[in-house]
Amino acid sequence: MTILITGAKGFVGNKIFTTCSGTAASPSLRGVTQTDIDRIIDASGADVIVHTAAISDMGACAADPEASYKANVDLPVMLAKACRGRKLICFSSDQVYNSCEKGGPYTEDTVNPGNTYSRHKLEMEQRVLDIDPDAVMLRAEWMYDFGAVRANYMSLVLNADELRFSTREYRGVTYVKEVADNIANVIKLPGGAYNYGSETDRSIYEITREFAEYIGKDINLSDSPPGHNLWMDCSKARKYGVVFSNVLDGLKKCADDYGLSILPPPMTQPSLS
Repeated sequence: MTILITGAKGFVGNKIFTTCSGTAASPSLRGVTQTDIDRIIDASGADVIVHTAAISDMGACAADPEASYKANVDLPVMLAKACRGRKLICFSSDQVYNSCEKGGPYTEDTVNPGNTYSRHKLEMEQRVLDIDPDAVMLRAEWMYDFGAVRANYMSLVLNADELRFSTREYRGVTYVKEVADNIANVIKLPGGAYNYGSETDRSIYEITREFAEYIGKDINLSDSPPGHNLWMDCSKARKYGVVFSNVLDGLKKCADDYGLSILPPPMTQPSLS
């Protein structure tokens, strides 16, 4: 099986490209036409296309909605038209829940996007699925990794002396390695939209406090007014074997992978057999 990755030099795309077997990197899709896309897909010989390329900076999308629309709607729509029986997986965003009135955790049928970026992501999902009902839309959370160039939750905690998070705000953050590790099961998903990432039943304040203790980071952590919860119910994908650590365990796993933790792992009882 060959998997074509768009945005293979980006944060998410590169992790999938380097983690999964049988991957190939798509050339840049900036300024492409439908004919260009058709040629790229056909020449790749790919069975699966994983589309990660996007403009994900919400401020940039608001400042230039035309560019956002081209990158976040038009491009994946062209890919859907070009796939012709190949499996298409598009990364969407948990931001489609950013104006939901209730506090979550949100299931896939409860959406209310409140800014340019999230409105374009939701329109992308709907238009792609209209063209290709077998396509998979992954509503991904804020992702992190150690040493990543782009700002993320991990770098925020590691580099800060003071942080403000709310004891009444819940949101998912996801270790990008687990995002890549789950792609094999994502390929098997029936078409549709799926919440994709780590779940939590603890506030971002509690998670940050315990994670800082785990890595021995001295942070002056204070309570702030709550923002909007970005808190997803991921049980739909989990039924098909797409499984993530919970938010805190994912952070600890990342810390262990990179040798950041100072607390020893829990001891296991010796086998009596």
